[in-house]
Amino acid sequence: MPGQASVAPASGPDLDLRLVRYFTAVAEHRHFGRAAEALHITQPSLSRQIRRLEQLLGARLLDRTPQGVRLTEAGEVFLPRAKALLRAAAQAATLTRAAARPDRITIGYTAGLIVTPAVRRLRSRHPDAEVQTLHLRYDDARTALLDHRVDAVVTRLPLAADRLNVTVLYDEQRVLVVPLDHRLAGKESVTLDDIADEPLPRIRRSDPAWSAYWRIDPRPDGRPAPDGPLVDAVEDKFEVIAAGEAVAITAGVHGHGFRPDLTTVPLDGVEPSHVVLATRAEGHGPLVADFRRLARTHLTAPGPA
Repeated sequence: MPGQASVAPASGPDLDLRLVRYFTAVAEHRHFGRAAEALHITQPSLSRQIRRLEQLLGARLLDRTPQGVRLTEAGEVFLPRAKALLRAAAQAATLTRAAARPDRITIGYTAGLIVTPAVRRLRSRHPDAEVQTLHLRYDDARTALLDHRVDAVVTRLPLAADRLNVTVLYDEQRVLVVPLDHRLAGKESVTLDDIADEPLPRIRRSDPAWSAYWRIDPRPDGRPAPDGPLVDAVEDKFEVIAAGEAVAITAGVHGHGFRPDLTTVPLDGVEPSHVVLATRAEGHGPLVADFRRLARTHLTAPGPA
């Protein structure tokens, strides 16, 4: 209207999602070197990209300390929003591809689990479909589903089930992983009393529910599980076990060798591990429905080693 001042729309910096992804990697690893390695770029290049992002935002996001990297107050504010941006971008891309290619499915699975029997049958039943598989970290199954990076996932509990359909496929006995020269190696079975004072590794920044389940912490009598060394990944725990610094509880067939200097012993008196199939509660097509049927029939507990 005449005489009325016009208001320009608010604008902000155009964020490069690549820079946002670099920031979240440093925030997750709390270390520029480890983040650069995970991103497959050099550390100086990563530092330059983070400075570029900070210049775009007009705020310092990270502080270097002798212990590693610390988020500033601005970084703490930006981190959850950065993760939301990346999730939204991934979901937008995946949903668009899915709309263009309804005959495509990606099936995720986590360590030690085999999806091949159901995947082969799905490919046989849908020869014109694009059926892909994707290995996921133990703590990435739910996020990968909700971000639409996978359409179905075979994993182990615990797994937060809200917004998901979760079906138990089979159970596995939990076992104790020990070095070959451990006092319990070779026993027919052990109980929690046998390992009451044995330290168990802790994985940095692991999901608390996942950590409590696999460490059985607290124990049935209320005592905390003894703390072993801190490690950065599931794979790292086998090294500290082999070195005699800890034991660990896992799932699988007794006698399965994770590496030649380790062995497993059945752990009696504890709830078994539950292997599950999870899909999104909404928004899936006939390929996902068919894979659910095939998984229930063909993904079963492995036999003795």
